[in-house]
Amino acid sequence: MAATKKKTTAKWPAQIFKTLKDADIGQISYVPDAGHADLIKACLADNRIKTTRLTTEEEGIALALGAWLGGERSALLMQSSGVGNCINMLSIIQETRSPLLMLVTMRGEWGEFNPWQIPMGQGTAKALEDAGVIVYHVEVADELPETVYAASQIAFNSYRPVAVLIGQRVIGFKDWRK
Repeated sequence: MAATKKKTTAKWPAQIFKTLKDADIGQISYVPDAGHADLIKACLADNRIKTTRLTTEEEGIALALGAWLGGERSALLMQSSGVGNCINMLSIIQETRSPLLMLVTMRGEWGEFNPWQIPMGQGTAKALEDAGVIVYHVEVADELPETVYAASQIAFNSYRPVAVLIGQRVIGFKDWRK
C-alpha cells in the first residue's frame, strides 16, 4: 500500500463547526494541525468567528481566559503532542475558575507510524486529568457533535476546563508501508 492517509468520514469537522456555533463559540485559537484542517478552514471562512493562529498551545489557554473575561466563549484546537506544553498554564484556569473548551486530535494511538508521538499520545488523558481537566475520549465520528456540545455545556456552565480527545480512528492514520 502506498503512503496514504486513511480516509475517514469527512462530515465530522462540519458537524463540530455547527456544534461550536450552536454553543455560541465566538473565538477559536489553534495550532495548525492536519487533523483539524477542515474545521480550521470552516472557522476562518466564517467572519463571525475570531480566529487566532498560535505559535504554541499554551497561548490558547491565555486567549481563552481573555475571551471569557471579555464576554466571549472560545475553544482551543490542538494535537495531543501539544498538551504537554499546556500543563503549567492550566493552573491559571483552575485558580480563576474559568471555562476552557479544548478539542484535541490524537496521535500515538491506533495505527501510529511515528514512535515519537506514542508517549504523549498515550499520556494525554492522564496528564489532562491530573491537571484537573474533565476529559472525554471519542472514537466514533458520529458521537463527536453530541460530545462537543456536552463538553461546552459543562465548561461554560460550571467554569471548568474540559477536553474532547478526538481519537485517531476518527481522524485516520498515515500508512507508510509499501
